[in-house]
Amino acid sequence: MKVFVDADACPVKAIVQEEVLKRHLPLIFVTSYAHFSNQPPPDGVEVVYVDTGADAADYRIMQLALRGDLIVTQDYGLASLALAKGCTVLHHSGFEYTQENIGQLLESRHFSAKMRRSGLRTKGPKPFTAEERNRFRQLLQKLLDVRLTSE
Repeated sequence: MKVFVDADACPVKAIVQEEVLKRHLPLIFVTSYAHFSNQPPPDGVEVVYVDTGADAADYRIMQLALRGDLIVTQDYGLASLALAKGCTVLHHSGFEYTQENIGQLLESRHFSAKMRRSGLRTKGPKPFTAEERNRFRQLLQKLLDVRLTSE
């Protein structure tokens, strides 16, 4: 199993890095060239840079990911594609995308976009909380440990 992170705006990169590397799993951050760094990544972390296009990171993750891999993203479209491919997908706020919840999430995203196109303002994301950070860490630990014991 490999772990992929849609890394451009991911607030839990450090948590993912800590939890994944202590389990000696491959970790790949996919990010745009706009976030290029001359700093070498830590041992065990691969950084894949993509163009700055809207969905470039999503497309690259889908090219690289295989059934059974784990993906961390806040993008519902990427989550939907990854679920169809047989990947496990987590949102940084601490929930797992599933076949049961992805339809409603995509509908909500579509409705909000439709409202914005018609000129109405929609609320942006709420501030990321310590509770969400802790919930994410616990979910990630649980999934990684279950996967490692089942292999």
